Amino acid sequence: MSFLRRKTAGEAVFDAVNNVMMLIICFVTLYPIWYVLVHSFNDGADAMQGGIFWVPRVFSLDNYRAVFASSGIMTAMGVTVAKTLVGTVVHVFFTAMVAYAYSRRELIGRKFYMIVGTITLFFGGGLIPTYLLIRDLGLLDSFWVYIIPAMFSFFDLIIFVSFFRELPDALEEAAKMDGANDFKIFYSIVLPCSMPVVATIALFHGVYQWNDYFTGMIYVNDTNLQPIQTFLYRVVAQSSSNQMMAAAPGVTAQTVTSQSIKLATMVVTTLPIVLAYPFLQKYFVKGLMIGSIKG
Repeated sequence: MSFLRRKTAGEAVFDAVNNVMMLIICFVTLYPIWYVLVHSFNDGADAMQGGIFWVPRVFSLDNYRAVFASSGIMTAMGVTVAKTLVGTVVHVFFTAMVAYAYSRRELIGRKFYMIVGTITLFFGGGLIPTYLLIRDLGLLDSFWVYIIPAMFSFFDLIIFVSFFRELPDALEEAAKMDGANDFKIFYSIVLPCSMPVVATIALFHGVYQWNDYFTGMIYVNDTNLQPIQTFLYRVVAQSSSNQMMAAAPGVTAQTVTSQSIKLATMVVTTLPIVLAYPFLQKYFVKGLMIGSIKG
């Protein structure tokens, strides 16, 4: 008996339509990225004439020379890298530690804490109370304003708790028989066994830290502490191409425009996180499957 059968005409048509729809969705999703990349490598003055869709018409690196000639971009990039690495490590460790306590059934008041935490997902204090709190904590114009307020996320805690509850109780029981305390169990057993969810939350928070421009815009006035995304926001908002062109040797107003600099800056700020994603994708997929299978 064969388990293979020919597809009916209706199924073949459905598969063909489905494939076409997937191609359309991929094109609609990827083409804007390709459009920005192509225009960032094209001569700015030539790009203003339009008609560039697939490849640069007049290839030029002047846009990137102008971007990297800016005195603040490398400092801003360093701040972004530092806050992304430090913020992600602190956030993952602190949120996982709190989630481990939440996952223990013997925790007194666990249901009450869960209700209170869930409320915070829907209601917040607002911008002005948050600004006053940050000011009173002495975090204004400080690198730690990127780290401390983002140390904990109740949404991420729920994901951690769902994973921790699926770990075998026998692991902890064996560790306690060997004399390990709760922190030792968490650090030596729970975290190493939870790499899929750790990588997932690290990816979530790392992308947030990398893309966050609002914190630097509201709470940081020192330009030496502002991240690359805030730098990009200033470029887009002010269109300060003349200042950047003046600082870039060999770049003239005939080859660079404010629009071309914006696009080049977008590529520079987006590329690192795009390159890092494929290395974490397998953990990301595993993390999304947390809690989907019961048995």
